[in-house]
Amino acid sequence: MHVPDGFIDAPTSAATGVIAAGAIAVSLRGARRELDERTAPLAGLVAAFIFAVQMLNFPVAAGTSGHLLGGALAAILVGPYTGVLCVSVVLLMQGLLFADGGLTALGVNITNMAIVTTVVAYALFRGLAKVLPRSRRSITAASFVAALVSVPAAALAFTLMYAIGGTTDVSIGKVATAMIGVHLLIGIGEAAITALTVGAVLAVRPDLVYGARGLTPKLKLRVNGELVDAPGAEPAPVAARTSHRRVWAAGLVASLLLAGFVSFYASADPDGLEKVATDHGIDKKAEEHAAADSPLADYGVKDVDDARLSGGLAGVIGVGVTVVAGSAVFWAVRRRRSDDTSPSNTSDMPDATSSTGV
Repeated sequence: MHVPDGFIDAPTSAATGVIAAGAIAVSLRGARRELDERTAPLAGLVAAFIFAVQMLNFPVAAGTSGHLLGGALAAILVGPYTGVLCVSVVLLMQGLLFADGGLTALGVNITNMAIVTTVVAYALFRGLAKVLPRSRRSITAASFVAALVSVPAAALAFTLMYAIGGTTDVSIGKVATAMIGVHLLIGIGEAAITALTVGAVLAVRPDLVYGARGLTPKLKLRVNGELVDAPGAEPAPVAARTSHRRVWAAGLVASLLLAGFVSFYASADPDGLEKVATDHGIDKKAEEHAAADSPLADYGVKDVDDARLSGGLAGVIGVGVTVVAGSAVFWAVRRRRSDDTSPSNTSDMPDATSSTGV
């Protein structure tokens, strides 16, 4: 659903740019509460994994394909604020290096694919998690439903933006029907990928899944022959069968294999937005990408003639750049949190005992 330049007019693109910048600023502050020494590197990996899986277009209807958006997956794995940042990093790398998604439309894409998907998915996920039994199966099921709904929600958001600032005269009813219809199908693929990934991490390290925090049982005491929750007890710690470093390494290897090898077999059909735009004339005023001459444009390495090798190298480079850029951002956010809570920053706080005269 990468919107190119020219689909949405300049004022609307600028407005969404302001919305995106504000959401990123809020997310940078919120991510400080979500990230710790284990989840900061995991967040960079999640960004790289989303980049890799977005290269795997899957067929959804005759002549149409879809790909992961990733907002639901990121929010559930590393938290909603960090999730917005993960998808934003991916979109920035794609726009600057691979000419995928317009640069003037970056605000549109971040709003649709990072903000709307993350907010809608995580809100629905939390609601389902509260009413479903506390189990791994429930978390996985909630992930599936949240991801499924997030995709047509993003399609609806694009339709509203097009209604406000579309550059061609196309019936909004037709756009809405086509966009939401095809993205409901794409949502099934998004839901399957999200649920499988969340389930896989839950199986080895449930404590690394942000959306599963509190899933582990509380400490129990035996009173008169019955087990009861210990008063004020925190959940029992999870016995980690796999170190978070191994999880990170396995995720990176999987991302490299997906982007560098499996992506060659992805569907070549246009994705949902491209298909709707072509069928209904939305693309009449599409503009050439400002980075069209990039050495990695269209997910291929310039001057490498072999299509398989060119695409594979581009995918590997993309994963590498994204994991480095994402990890740098999240380590910086984590470090800022550490600085804010350091003794030097708390020394000027009023002494509670002095104010009470004790």
